[in-house]
Amino acid sequence: MTIAVRIGRGLLSASVSIAVVLLAWWGFLQFFDVLPFIGKGPTDVWRWLVTDPEAGAHRDLMWSESYTTLRDAFLGLLFGTVAAVVAAIAFNLSSALQRMFMPIAMVLRSVPLVAMTPIIVLVFGRGLTAVTVIAGIVTFFPTLVNVALALRATPQESIDLLRAYGASPLRTLFKVQVPSSLPALFASLRIAAPLALVGALLAEWLATGKGLGYSILQASALSDYNGLWSRVALVTMYSVVLYKAIGGVEAAVMKRFSTVAPR
Repeated sequence: MTIAVRIGRGLLSASVSIAVVLLAWWGFLQFFDVLPFIGKGPTDVWRWLVTDPEAGAHRDLMWSESYTTLRDAFLGLLFGTVAAVVAAIAFNLSSALQRMFMPIAMVLRSVPLVAMTPIIVLVFGRGLTAVTVIAGIVTFFPTLVNVALALRATPQESIDLLRAYGASPLRTLFKVQVPSSLPALFASLRIAAPLALVGALLAEWLATGKGLGYSILQASALSDYNGLWSRVALVTMYSVVLYKAIGGVEAAVMKRFSTVAPR
């Protein structure tokens, strides 16, 4: 299958997902009989962003806010994933580390992020670092658990084969265990990417006063329901696109590793 075909299939899948979301959105407003003043449908959002006399200004504002939010979410996803993978590898190499720190990680995971945000803001301030930490936290825990379990679930026959040829534990890890854990890593990324977006929105709402998160709160307070629903729709679209993009990257990476045998 060519790259163009894979990209086309990914775009088609994303388009279908967005169409389903739009249909569910319209059905929600109709089923609950939401007042037109409050509940804005897809056509209202289209009008506000495209055909309204001030649509250009609306789009410029939302793109600027989107850049801030997507940057925050990407940094959180990147650093959270890297930290989780490093921790999972350390746990795999040392059972003592896993017994010591995994329970602590699980306890921290049970603390609501809203409750942790004020403490994070006090420690890291209200800048990009705090947003990255908040978005990274929601990425870190699911990735840590899934990758750590996947590393330990590597078929024992593969590990024994490399050890029979004198491979060190570190070489066995990177030649067999890491490739076998890639499906779990990408599954975690598909879950964590929308969560990182939510974490960025929460940080913008409670900490920085920037981006789509703060604008959604501000639009609600000012009864700017067209702006509110437009931003929520945009965040939903970003989540769908991120999910599909990670799925496309997974397919390409898994195809590459499926052709590489351990040496």
